[in-house]
Amino acid sequence: MISKEAYDASVDYVCKAFAAAGIVITETEKKAIEVADFGLGMLDEVGLQLLVYVNTERCCAKEMVLKPFQTCPEHRHMDGVEGGKPYVGKEETFRVRRGTCYLYVDGAGDKNAIKAKIPPSPVTVFREIILREGDQYTMRPNTNHWFQAGPEGAIVSEFSTKSRDEADVFTDERIKRIPEVAG
Repeated sequence: MISKEAYDASVDYVCKAFAAAGIVITETEKKAIEVADFGLGMLDEVGLQLLVYVNTERCCAKEMVLKPFQTCPEHRHMDGVEGGKPYVGKEETFRVRRGTCYLYVDGAGDKNAIKAKIPPSPVTVFREIILREGDQYTMRPNTNHWFQAGPEGAIVSEFSTKSRDEADVFTDERIKRIPEVAG
């Protein structure tokens, strides 16, 4: 569970990062910023701050903000069934707006040669894609991936098919995707 103080500090961090990057958000959007600690209680090491602009049956757009060396843990967006109808897992494109994002996906990679710090949550994929400002990368559905900000933090725009965050499958079985904020 995230303390109210940690939540407020993270929202403040996001608002300052957006302002520095020239990203304007409304007061309503500010109130919608999600702070995810994934239930691990290590927000600065394993966590993510995000703002969803739109999430419809066909598309999703969001901004993800990571503090320096903060990691979004390894997961994949699986095919599933919703309301009795099958769906294909999320396809997503990351585009870095600010900073550097170390992205790791399925495929050949050397754990001992990566730029990121190994997080305190299990990771199994080490094919490294380094995304700098203006770079983007598209992941197909069902791709194992995890990502981490560089030393200056990062703002990453995500463009995807429908997001079903509550259905993400994490390598670390301790993870709770939907955050809980203390009163």
